[in-house]
Amino acid sequence: MSASTPPFSAFEWLIAWRYLRARRREGGISVIAWYALIGVMLGVATLIVVQAVMYGFREEFTEKILGANAHVTVYAAPSFDAEGNPDRLIADYDGWTARIGAIPGVTSAAPMIRGQVMISAHGRALGVEVMGIRPADLGEVPLLVHPEVQQGNLGDFGEGVAIGSGVARELGVTVGDVVTLISPDGMDTPFGTQPRINDYTVEYIFGMGRYDIDRTRVYMPFAEAQGYFNREAGADEIDVMVANPDRVEDLRAPLLAATAPRGEIWTWQQASGAFLSALDVERRVMFIILSLVVLIAAMNIISGLVMLVKNKGRDIGILRTMGLTRGAIMRVFFICGSMIGVVGTVLGVIVGCLFAFYIQEIQSVVEWVTGGSLWNPEIRYLTHIPARLRLVDVAAVAGTALILSFVITLMPARNAARLNPVEALRYE
Repeated sequence: MSASTPPFSAFEWLIAWRYLRARRREGGISVIAWYALIGVMLGVATLIVVQAVMYGFREEFTEKILGANAHVTVYAAPSFDAEGNPDRLIADYDGWTARIGAIPGVTSAAPMIRGQVMISAHGRALGVEVMGIRPADLGEVPLLVHPEVQQGNLGDFGEGVAIGSGVARELGVTVGDVVTLISPDGMDTPFGTQPRINDYTVEYIFGMGRYDIDRTRVYMPFAEAQGYFNREAGADEIDVMVANPDRVEDLRAPLLAATAPRGEIWTWQQASGAFLSALDVERRVMFIILSLVVLIAAMNIISGLVMLVKNKGRDIGILRTMGLTRGAIMRVFFICGSMIGVVGTVLGVIVGCLFAFYIQEIQSVVEWVTGGSLWNPEIRYLTHIPARLRLVDVAAVAGTALILSFVITLMPARNAARLNPVEALRYE
């Protein structure tokens, strides 16, 4: 029988299943098997959730960076006047914008004014960054046109200013209210430089989903910003959007050629690449660390199989005398251990995917039960917990758990196969 029986035959599965579901007094490992199964399930689920959240962080930050900021910022190298004062103003900003916009792969180019001022209303004040932009160029800022939260009409931008939802919340203002901008770099008078103080109506409130942007950013019409910051002669920079942000470095040479000889560029990858790379490294390290949790859970399979082999010594001896080969015995006990790993992994994948998919709802329930906040956007910058499942991550976690379960099962299964039937039945 043994010579003609193929590996993993039906009777081997039947014997393995009988051993797994047997009660402890019958020599089974049902309780230990459940402990091992639950451990593998929780380890796999935890690893999937952590990977989903870590990848969600990276993707969410990337989307916020690309959706709220320029892919490439073009500056002018400083020139010096007769007194040696540096000047980085772009006088021919319309020419630069036209030449940059004609480069293949560039979707838009817009002159910008930047400045830091104090904004106040209702007796409150905070520092903000003002960005002067033409109303026609607003449509090229995706998260400004389609923010997570918005109030007012963006079409009325030319009549006032647009402020972040965090700024509005700190100042206690809404659409139609008046805010005051105070710039220390104001008008020169015989008594020194006087701060420039102007009032503006809030026409639009946006929430881009990043705390650091929503609490610090104010948009102003380009012409108004030129007058407010004494930039009537030019622009501070040219903000460029490209079709493929991941290949933005391919446009470095054309951009420098279009803005020669004073052009200098700064890409989004230079500004945020180190941060995103750190997130990637952290995600890989967390995968390795939490894989040890799965390994520890899978170690319970060894203890269970060792006990099973010891309790089933008599059965092994009988099966060997009936004609089962060592390979068949080894496969029976390998099936016992691997079934625990496979079932635990499958359940862990299901639980982990469901947890990651409904993580927002779970967060809301936990916060409602505890009465506190689990997520502080002031620390983590994002307004919610991001979680994004990828098939490659789920497959990597499941594959790791299965490999660990299979490898761990081999040693006790091999010991069972090496058991001498004569020794096993000597005292029977």
